[in-house]
Amino acid sequence: QVQLVESGGGLVQTGGSLRLSCAASGRTVSSYAMGWFRQAPGKERVFVVAVTRSGGNTYYADSVKGRFTISRDNAKNTVYLQMSSLKPEDTAVYYCAAKDGTFYSAVLAHLEDQYDYWGQGTQVTVSS
Repeated sequence: QVQLVESGGGLVQTGGSLRLSCAASGRTVSSYAMGWFRQAPGKERVFVVAVTRSGGNTYYADSVKGRFTISRDNAKNTVYLQMSSLKPEDTAVYYCAAKDGTFYSAVLAHLEDQYDYWGQGTQVTVSS
């Protein structure tokens, strides 16, 4: 089992950048496919980005392509979400998630029920 703790959220102006971290404990992140989801106020949680266990494939939501980048540092047992050119519509609670095994399709990576472990979330607020 793995425990996930997100950090790095905060308040940023439109056009700014933030880097979120997802620190894992219990097992190494290299054992999992990893993803980020977000939930805006009054809305359902939605997929943002995922990376396969090997790191060979990444999947991005159309709304963040070209602006967000997922990466993993196995030595630090941490997954990152680098966010740039932030917009007010990026305001949400961001959740890190882990899947035992890996993804073999982008469709599966988008689905919440494919993930086995979740962090508690970190708030990102983008002011206009």
